[in-house]
Amino acid sequence: MISFSLFNIPVRVLPWFWITLALIGGVIGADTKQALFKILLFLIAGFISILIHELGHALTAKHFGKRVEIVLQAFGGYAAYSGGAPLSRPKTFLITAAGPAIQIVLGIAVLIFLGFQAAQNGNSLAEIMRISAQTSPAVYFWVTLAWISLFWAVLNLVPVLPLDGGRLMETIMGPQRIRLTLMISIAVAICIGLLGLTLANSYLLPIFMGMMAYESYKALQQVSRR
Repeated sequence: MISFSLFNIPVRVLPWFWITLALIGGVIGADTKQALFKILLFLIAGFISILIHELGHALTAKHFGKRVEIVLQAFGGYAAYSGGAPLSRPKTFLITAAGPAIQIVLGIAVLIFLGFQAAQNGNSLAEIMRISAQTSPAVYFWVTLAWISLFWAVLNLVPVLPLDGGRLMETIMGPQRIRLTLMISIAVAICIGLLGLTLANSYLLPIFMGMMAYESYKALQQVSRR
């Protein structure tokens, strides 16, 4: 486990963070030194992007007087906060939205940077993105950072608990509509899992969504018993 502090916020990086990120990056099929080096760049880009995402949550919560901690674990991470005065629903909404928002800003900023670089070399941004795997390691890193940032932010905004989109939906719906919130979470998770399996031919996304659908189902059972 790696531990450090950033902006006076404790950060812990668990081993499963690196393992799952490497699997997403395609480490199983990496059979050359060049492929392994690209996996390393993918890990660095993913670490930076996801850490910035969690910093968005943590810094906003810290601004509202909370004690915060960031943990990077399997399939992402979370920013835990405690203490201070109880949060209103608007403040809770802002804390949740800050993560994907800053990650989208990062992705767009990187794309703008790549666009300027491409224009100076007489190329288009679309061309640079398309051939990034065949270009220099630096270009591959920046393209990967942009893609991870935008994809991770969009994925986190789908209305599935405990993703940010699910938390935002939970905040908007309120505690009186928790059953409906959980049912929507289950339905959306199943749909996205099936789409990932049929369109992307990937098992990671269906497993990821299946775990979340199951957790929402267990929570729905507990609410029904109460």
